[in-house]
Amino acid sequence: MAKDFKLKDNEYEAQLISSRIYVIGVFVTLLMMLIIIRIFYLTIFQYDHYTTLSKSNRVKVTPIQPTRGLIYSHDGVLLAENKPSFSLEVIPEQTNDLEQIIIELQKFLTIEQDDINSFKKALKKQRRFERLPLRFNLDEEEVASFSVNRHRFPGIDVVAGLNRYYPFADELVHTLGYVARIDEADMSEIDQSNYAGTTHIGKLGIEKSYESILHGEVGYQQVEVNAQGRIIRILQSKAPIPGDNLHLTIDVSLQKVAEEELGDRRGSIVAMDTRNGDVLAFVSSPGYDPNKFVNGIDSKSYKALLTSKDKPLINRAIQGKYPPGSTIKPLMGLIGLNYGVTNFTKEEWCPGWYSLNGHEHRYRCWKRHGHGYLNLHDAIAQSCDVYFYSLAFSLGIDHIYEGLSAFGFGKKTGIDIGGEAGGLLPSREWKRSAIGQPWYPGETLIIAIGQGYTLSTPLQLAKATAIVANHGKVVVPRLVSSISNVITNEVHKLPIKTEEPVRVKNPEYWDEIIQSMRDVVHGQGGTAWSSGLNAPYEFAGKTGTAQVISIAQDEEYKEDEIAEEHQDHALFIAFAPVDKPEIAIAIVVENGGGGSKTAAPIARTILDNYMLKRQLIGNNNERTNSLPTSAY
Repeated sequence: MAKDFKLKDNEYEAQLISSRIYVIGVFVTLLMMLIIIRIFYLTIFQYDHYTTLSKSNRVKVTPIQPTRGLIYSHDGVLLAENKPSFSLEVIPEQTNDLEQIIIELQKFLTIEQDDINSFKKALKKQRRFERLPLRFNLDEEEVASFSVNRHRFPGIDVVAGLNRYYPFADELVHTLGYVARIDEADMSEIDQSNYAGTTHIGKLGIEKSYESILHGEVGYQQVEVNAQGRIIRILQSKAPIPGDNLHLTIDVSLQKVAEEELGDRRGSIVAMDTRNGDVLAFVSSPGYDPNKFVNGIDSKSYKALLTSKDKPLINRAIQGKYPPGSTIKPLMGLIGLNYGVTNFTKEEWCPGWYSLNGHEHRYRCWKRHGHGYLNLHDAIAQSCDVYFYSLAFSLGIDHIYEGLSAFGFGKKTGIDIGGEAGGLLPSREWKRSAIGQPWYPGETLIIAIGQGYTLSTPLQLAKATAIVANHGKVVVPRLVSSISNVITNEVHKLPIKTEEPVRVKNPEYWDEIIQSMRDVVHGQGGTAWSSGLNAPYEFAGKTGTAQVISIAQDEEYKEDEIAEEHQDHALFIAFAPVDKPEIAIAIVVENGGGGSKTAAPIARTILDNYMLKRQLIGNNNERTNSLPTSAY
């Protein structure tokens, strides 16, 4: 018999539906329990965390950049200032498709490819929620044009700020240096929390050396922002502390005179106060405009500076290394006196050349037919090479090295800006180490006239000249004399730095050498006699001519037949007044020819400016002091 077949099993279907409802009910119950547990966890245990996150969507802490300190000259002239400016700044996280946005912005603003490249480079190093400048120094028309279209560019704003500006441009660039955008190398050296919000930092010169003083301390403000990130109100703030102002030793009028005298020629002039080391003039020519570097110089202009044959980027005052030429002769004379190999009366015969015993080579004097018999005084005044060849042979390289080291040759002067070169003072050990050869007697001879391996900077020559003027006292050159606090107006004068004095066996040696240098410019037959004519004060000096290329023994130096870049360098050192020195000068004119013809007249003009101005001030003070009381 066939088995019963049920078309519909209501009981089974009811059980199936019940089981499914049960499973779904259990799942929904568990899900609800999980949601309730999660809500409980978030509201009880994670309340502080999510409250903070919620607030951060409308409350932000933004840094406030401190105002950079100003830089003044010794006579109160503003040398580096902060000028109001507008910049176009981007918050990357609030923008989409930056490439397209920049293209749209170029319809209203001038944005060069160099601006875009600098922006992209900085974008890789900066956090995306921080403002980043795209264009600096927008003019009023550009600001207005962007403001009208501001709604089209979320996350982009025109921001008012201060821009570093150097009113003297290329005249003082090698002293002041400049500020420029902070780069990756800077980020590894600075306190990033203190530089939050700061876009620029000192790169060279005073701006770099005194960065920590000029920068100041960052401030902050807690602000409420809307959905577009724009500030609605300030909730809390801490004002930044502005940087301190610097007061340099530079005398602007003297600096200008030195700049004008050097003109378009390559070279350097350093003038310093012999009493305290204050650098009064600090000229390196040619210079360049530092204002172009502040917000990023274009690649074409920078390449032109790098490839220029005049090398304007080199600070010749502290980085230019030149043979000192005959300016070294007074020091050689002093060393000879101190070691007892010569005296005030000992004479040497100058036939126009000098030869070592057993050698045919003749070391020539600049005066082809010789000077005849000379003592030390006349040898310095007339700059006789033969006298100093003989003196050097008697001294030997070891005593020469020791003596010139005491005057600072071969080492940095200690001036308060970076990048200084130490020059080169050769010795037996140096030559063996650097060249792998022994020292030869002929090399000792040419050191005595400032040729050969010896190299010095203009600042080293100025410092050595000041040592002679001070009878051995050594003051360290400096460019900053005081620091003033913007808030309290307190002025902190920096201490004068000195070093171990140069000592000689007999103090009369100083007087003899100084008298010889005086007669260089005031004595009949002195090599710079024409530059000392009719001077209303007495000064001491020494000419120098440094060869750039060698001349064969049987050839004669003919300036008009030699390319300009191969002509001799002209040098001159001086100090004034002789009886109570106040100022020392070192001048190097590259390829300028003879020191007496080119460099000495420059020194006379600078000294006239300094000394006559001092006399005028002194006379005015005397007249003021002689007035009756009622005149005040």
